[in-house]
Amino acid sequence: MPVAADIYYHYFEGSTEGAKPPVVLIHGAGGDHLHWHPNIRRLPDYRVFALDLPGHGKSGGRGQQSISAYAASILDWMEAMGLHSAVIVGHSMGSAVALKLVLDHPQHVLGLGLVGGGARLPVNPKFIEAASSPTTYHQAIDSIVSLSFSPNTSPQLTLLAAERMAEVRPSVLHGDFLACDAFDESASLNRIYKPAIVLCGAQDKMTPPRFSQYLADNIPNAELEIIPEAGHMVTLEQPRAVSDALLAFLPSIRY
Repeated sequence: MPVAADIYYHYFEGSTEGAKPPVVLIHGAGGDHLHWHPNIRRLPDYRVFALDLPGHGKSGGRGQQSISAYAASILDWMEAMGLHSAVIVGHSMGSAVALKLVLDHPQHVLGLGLVGGGARLPVNPKFIEAASSPTTYHQAIDSIVSLSFSPNTSPQLTLLAAERMAEVRPSVLHGDFLACDAFDESASLNRIYKPAIVLCGAQDKMTPPRFSQYLADNIPNAELEIIPEAGHMVTLEQPRAVSDALLAFLPSIRY
């Protein structure tokens, strides 16, 4: 099992012909690397690393309660891997980690992919409260999953998502929600001069398209793509659209 700096990672090695940047995928709150569909984890011709954040999935350690702490864990992992810089692609909370990395450590970020993200990630107080107790944890999961997918999503996919989230310790999801709720880089986006692509499901109820529009309007070199027939879990609902958008964006990265 590939682990570095106590972080598990799924690795795909595409074609090594030519100089192409490595891609690091960071999942969202209560998730793991499986929240990235295989189409995205296996981008042709690119080295792709899909991580499990501390306390999530197959990684050791504890979940954190701040985006800064998660960003620090990514830097430790990159150092352990001998990976000086990469394109950082984050979904939901993972997009906040990506933003924190590029703002505080731009030398380690070649470009950004922000999926279902925002400059702020406010969390419904009812979700935070429900996730804080094992007795109400499953209520929190049910509420989150019901808001995370578009209406046409197959029941099998939503059931699988609920089962995977139920495997996460309540303290981890609660910490993730606290980290998201405290995150706000609205005033800092104009300092980001790395190439960026912003992706969002048209039916996203967790981080509505206006959140992505704000990112695209305020990050100087950002482009926006709204993906139809998808909600917050666009990475699972419309993986081909996400992978196609990333493959169209990545050649713009200097490496």
